[in-house]
Amino acid sequence: MGDSQVQTDAEQPPPAQIPLLSSNHQNDSAQNQQPRRLPPQPEIRTSNDLDVSLEKLETFLSFLGFNQSSLLSFSLSWAAFLVIGVLLPVLVLELSKCDGCETYQIKDFEMDIVASQACLAAVSLFCVSFNLRKYGIRRFLFVDRYGGHVARFTNLYVKQISDSIRLLIWWSLPCFILKTAREIIRSLYVQRDSWWISVAILVALILSWTYVSTISLSASILFHLVCNLQVIHFDDYAKLLERETDVLLFIEEHIRLRHHLSKISHRFRIFLLLQFLVVTVSQFMTLFQTTVYSGMVNFINGGDFAVSSIVQVVGIILCLHAATKISHRAQGIASLASRWHALATCTSSDASLRGSNSVGNMEGSNQSNSLHVTYSESDLESVDYVAMPTTTQLASYMSSYHRRQAFVMYLQSNPGGITIFGWTVDRGLINTIFFIELSLVTFVLGKTVV
Repeated sequence: MGDSQVQTDAEQPPPAQIPLLSSNHQNDSAQNQQPRRLPPQPEIRTSNDLDVSLEKLETFLSFLGFNQSSLLSFSLSWAAFLVIGVLLPVLVLELSKCDGCETYQIKDFEMDIVASQACLAAVSLFCVSFNLRKYGIRRFLFVDRYGGHVARFTNLYVKQISDSIRLLIWWSLPCFILKTAREIIRSLYVQRDSWWISVAILVALILSWTYVSTISLSASILFHLVCNLQVIHFDDYAKLLERETDVLLFIEEHIRLRHHLSKISHRFRIFLLLQFLVVTVSQFMTLFQTTVYSGMVNFINGGDFAVSSIVQVVGIILCLHAATKISHRAQGIASLASRWHALATCTSSDASLRGSNSVGNMEGSNQSNSLHVTYSESDLESVDYVAMPTTTQLASYMSSYHRRQAFVMYLQSNPGGITIFGWTVDRGLINTIFFIELSLVTFVLGKTVV
């Protein structure tokens, strides 16, 4: 029987693949030596749901050209981008000259808009496709089935992926409607030789804009998705403090979470930096051109500035919101741990010290901090006997206290978060970015308007 039990244990997967967050069930099953196995049917069903969601997401990304796993897909992706995103709008703007077009279509404005949109889409396509080609969709989103968390968070993963796709649609649709309305209004004012030429120009410009804008927004949505998937783990880590007392378990799980944030920062830092740079240059070129231009700028001849600016600013906002959300969630863990440490220290009593031989029993006590008094009626003098804790009990209490204190100090010294070359993306960095942008706007206005 002993040999069969050892053989059964050896056939089970290694403990490293089991999530640390479910240690309560593991400890209980280890004590009873009868591991509780989950029913296979719900696990298979939820795993299939996640597989279907990831497959749909990967198909959508492949359609946009992010999947460049082979030389053929790489060539087709960049060829489609150059043709649809760059050559098509340039050729349309160069060949669509007519009498009176300058009033409703300023060529310099249009070329700058095409250049800014193409640069931002190229940055998004290059950075995201590189990471997808290197890691794959599962490791890219940190939902690898070998990480030990798929069975526990599958429903949350699927919901978050669906919400991200819905967010992309909700932001793309208003911009698409605004762009289509602008092109239709301009086509009504600009007189062409035939109506089909106007329709062809309208379709070509809308197709090119939709392609490059969807690529840019999809890259921002992917970063937003990756950060929100990690928020799921940090929320579960906060709940871990309520149901566990093992300090070593807390530290190991926090190290794993910080390792994931470090990987995300490393994979997206170039993308975030280049995106911010391209959007900043584009916005100030727009400000410079509209203030220097001597004619009248209206919705017909300058509406693309507004549409492209909305897309670019929305992408930046999505990235900054996701980064600051996960950064502050990671930094808030130290506050939760401090509260947990304070409650565990204040609720400890001498009675729990005598009755506990482990950290968990002592920290879970809710009794008052009073000495245990024994009234001895058999004693002739009937004196009160006060039981004092032994040296071993005091040492156990102090050891537990120092472990909790070390854990809190560790969290305070290692807050974690999304970083860009050492700069943590939080509210402080956003305030710095805002004042830098405000200074640049004031400088441009001072050179053009004043």
